[in-house]
Amino acid sequence: MKMLLVLLFFLLVTLVATTQASNGAISHQIHLLRPQTGSGGRHVPGISCLSWRLGVETHNIVGWTTVPAVCEGYVGHYMLGHQYRQDSRAVTNEALLYAKSLNLTKDGKNLWVFDIDETSLSNLPYYSHHGFGVEVYNSTSFDAWVLEGTAPALPESLKLYNKLLALGIKVAFITGRGISRRSVTEINLKYVGYHTWEKLVLKNSSYSGNTSAVYKSSERKELEKSGYRIIGNIGDQWSDLLGTNVGDRTFKLPDPMYYIS
Repeated sequence: MKMLLVLLFFLLVTLVATTQASNGAISHQIHLLRPQTGSGGRHVPGISCLSWRLGVETHNIVGWTTVPAVCEGYVGHYMLGHQYRQDSRAVTNEALLYAKSLNLTKDGKNLWVFDIDETSLSNLPYYSHHGFGVEVYNSTSFDAWVLEGTAPALPESLKLYNKLLALGIKVAFITGRGISRRSVTEINLKYVGYHTWEKLVLKNSSYSGNTSAVYKSSERKELEKSGYRIIGNIGDQWSDLLGTNVGDRTFKLPDPMYYIS
């Protein structure tokens, strides 16, 4: 009799679950948008936009030039919604836990490297008008946006920045922005709350033709040659974190809008 009651209970649970599914009551469904083309216009059969973003963030999908057109809505909702902020917070929280766990020397040489675009400053106001990465990158229009000097801070990154300073860790910025944009970049950083730094490194013409990974590796090496210890490194692109002299630990922020090698 007891066994019969147990069987009846499980049958009832199964019936309720099936009914809910048929009525669309189950939430948190996997996103169903499927891109039809990849970075070079290649067909990508059976890959959802969620899976595409995962491939991008894990550096399994590389060398792409634009977000698949059918994923514009998905990427836009992600970047403007709660999940992007939550994912960023997960990264910066872990970075802070790591920093707090260190037995730091007091010689002022402990350094944390920050990227700028989509790490320290957000270009979402620009990309929200340019398809969230669906449009081919236009250096002229993006540079016009940079010159406005109004990019907001990424809140999670700014919080990490302030916490690191409180721990006695110095900060350096290494950005792919050209050296002619130093003034507007300094003003923008200070305006949104990044009030001090050891170094602000911008890309000069000597790196023309080199990848971002080569440029940033070389500049990190220069920082270490000048006596700094890079104990942490955070960026939104894998090229911020790969190469040489990357630091003791790296942290990758989400960014499915563009790829820089």
